[in-house]
Amino acid sequence: MARTAFVTGGTRGIGKAIVQRLKEDGLQVAAGYSGNEEAARATADALGVTVIKGNVGSFEDCQRAVAEVEAALGPVDVLINNAGITRDGFFHKMTPEQWSDVIRVNMDSVFNMTRQVIGGMRDRGWGRIVNISSINGQKGQIGQTNYSAAKAGMIGFTKALALENARKGVTVNCIAPGYIDTEMVGAMDQKVLDSIVAQIPVGRLGKGEEIADMVSWLSGERAGYVTGCTLSLNGGQYLVG
Repeated sequence: MARTAFVTGGTRGIGKAIVQRLKEDGLQVAAGYSGNEEAARATADALGVTVIKGNVGSFEDCQRAVAEVEAALGPVDVLINNAGITRDGFFHKMTPEQWSDVIRVNMDSVFNMTRQVIGGMRDRGWGRIVNISSINGQKGQIGQTNYSAAKAGMIGFTKALALENARKGVTVNCIAPGYIDTEMVGAMDQKVLDSIVAQIPVGRLGKGEEIADMVSWLSGERAGYVTGCTLSLNGGQYLVG
């Protein structure tokens, strides 16, 4: 029987690329989303996957969403914590709302989602959890103290949870992408985007498919000896940033 994967933030950008790849790998896939109904319908129609609406910042909503996925597809064997938002601003001007919104959606969500599935993974003796962090969680970024803090927190979460579950057949890993060619990045001011690309040694933005390839491997049988790792996919930018 095919394993079941749940990808949060799975109807656009990196998340959608991950959903497509896991579907191609033969998994049953559910894609989570928070509000863009058009993107959700398009993903469901194009990829033939289940889409689940919910707020990853709410423990109760995550509980409901996972229950819906398990009722439709079976127990969640693979969890990809990908959902995230930005509320950028210099820290000395940052509002409590800008801070708490990002921490809730980007960091609290990792607890909210993982807590729903970890028990079942441990009981079955197999599971894969992949957390999508960011290069800015590794090196920081001006105007993103909230985002960088949340993404750095994901890395610490990954290491600790990996240690707790290593003997239960559950691996926990983290991917820290650099700048990827998504709608969010494409909406940036062109001059700012050009300056970013100029700092990337390979000379281009990354592709969602490249992140999805690594998620695919980490989610499979052959990655059973890999846990607690943070894999940097940034075209070499971290080396020069």
